[in-house]
Amino acid sequence: MKIAIYGAGAIGGHLGAMLSRSGVNVGLVARGEHLGAMRKNGLRQILRDEEFTVYPTITDNPEELGIQDYVILTLKSYQAPDIVNDMQPLLGADTTVATAMNGIPWWYFYQHSGELENYQITTVDPQNKQWDQIGPERAIGCITYVASEVAEPGVIKTSSSSFHYQIGEPDGSVSERCTQLKEILERAGIQCQVRSEIRKDIWTKVMGNVAYNPTSALTLAHTGAMIEDPDMRIVLRQLMLEVISVGKALDADPGDQIDKRMTASLKRAAFHKTSMLQDLERGRYMEILPIVGAVAELAKLCSIQTPTIDTILALVKLRAQMTGQLPNSLKVNKYQL
Repeated sequence: MKIAIYGAGAIGGHLGAMLSRSGVNVGLVARGEHLGAMRKNGLRQILRDEEFTVYPTITDNPEELGIQDYVILTLKSYQAPDIVNDMQPLLGADTTVATAMNGIPWWYFYQHSGELENYQITTVDPQNKQWDQIGPERAIGCITYVASEVAEPGVIKTSSSSFHYQIGEPDGSVSERCTQLKEILERAGIQCQVRSEIRKDIWTKVMGNVAYNPTSALTLAHTGAMIEDPDMRIVLRQLMLEVISVGKALDADPGDQIDKRMTASLKRAAFHKTSMLQDLERGRYMEILPIVGAVAELAKLCSIQTPTIDTILALVKLRAQMTGQLPNSLKVNKYQL
């Protein structure tokens, strides 16, 4: 069994460390200082109650890894279209691609029962590269609930006390490839469920993505501070309500889980900085369009009004544009800082 993790950052690095420790033949595709540090010193994983170092295969050239049984994409959603050509050597006839990235996945409308079947989301896959060159038939959904960060090059620090994954087929079947991946993850110490309605689970995760990520970039607050602030909690609730309304319109009602979601966030990640806030602080591009923009795109497609989402999207887009942190933007603001 061969597994490649494309993107060895906060989530991919944690996953790679856990799989490697459990004896899985895992290869990580990384770049930059992080790549150099891991090649030199191994991948160091800091958990709440222990830390360890592993030495998986680490490369910036996917060709070195060859054809894989599973490829797990854990990079930023906006990066995925640009690596499709590079990842081709990893793909064989039976390779499964798990999309463990934030936001609405590019394959969302594959095997979707409705008028929008095979609709391709422009904010996520603007030139259809992922759809055309990976192929939606390879894809399974993968949702992660792990609070991690790259503490320094080569070092992953994970603050959550447990690690939860949800995986599922677009058609809702309980397939052998999902069952097998679940077993591999659980042997590595990661709790995993195979879900029959993965789209509903995606909307539940997106509720948090849309509520916490852009607002943390605007306020510089971690998740717990926003939830516990009475005025901010009203904003978060409204954002989640609007996300739910879009999910309902697409026959994937995640249910009214707002209080449950906030309680879980306080328990698991109260002091965790969202990925968007981490990116802002480190001067990196932010996942604005794949997370917030995709929901706004689908809302318009369904004629659903989302005034709070639209307002937050406008604010955080300009915030990112002013500091050069808006990816795939052809427009440079003349007032850019």
